[in-house]
Amino acid sequence: MTTGPDPSPGTSPSSDPDPSPGTGTATGPIRVAVADDQAIVRMGLRALIDREPGLEFAGEAVDGAAALRLLRDVRPDVLLLDIRMDGMDGIDALRAIAADPALAATRVIMVTTFEVDQYVFAALQAGASGFVLKDSAPEELARAIRVVASGEALLSPSVTRKVIGLFGRHEGTPVEGLDTLTPREREMVAWVATGRSNGEIAAELSISPDTVRTHVSRAMVKLHARDRAQLVVFAVRSGLTIP
Repeated sequence: MTTGPDPSPGTSPSSDPDPSPGTGTATGPIRVAVADDQAIVRMGLRALIDREPGLEFAGEAVDGAAALRLLRDVRPDVLLLDIRMDGMDGIDALRAIAADPALAATRVIMVTTFEVDQYVFAALQAGASGFVLKDSAPEELARAIRVVASGEALLSPSVTRKVIGLFGRHEGTPVEGLDTLTPREREMVAWVATGRSNGEIAAELSISPDTVRTHVSRAMVKLHARDRAQLVVFAVRSGLTIP
């Protein structure tokens, strides 16, 4: 694998592991970079990625600024980004990633010690595609990477409930795009904000998963949301709730 130019200080490109075929993206393994200011965390995440079929370690960074340099050098599919780091933290790095069209293809999973804290909603607003806890089981982290790499958001029901509980009561202000949604699309956005999958929403409403998927997809297009995590932000900010 070619990892691009020599890394800038604070970054470390990957070697070339030999992932199992057929378990990564359509064009090869899922390339994963790590940004965390704790060496032991970076080592643990790299070890997990190296031994997981279909995943390939793409490099590591010690803070947000180094993560941006790394992303520009190696263009990973997924970045595991610590929320709290010395120097440029994860939130500021995430905002910079979202503002740079050249980095838009990289999906970002925030790594945190706590399931929900004051940084989580800010990370969602900045464009995070999901969250994992630092003490997550290896299989949970591998699944999170695959889910996010496939274009989905990773938000557990417990996380979304707490986000809405902590921040929803302070919102409820008009949000651009709300008036473009049909009543059914508004309902689907509210259901997405509960953390349920399309199948679970379909079961609740006695409709088909394809119908749910259609309404959710249309809502995402109208709201310019790139994934379900952005729909959660929209629901919280606009005060949408299940009828």
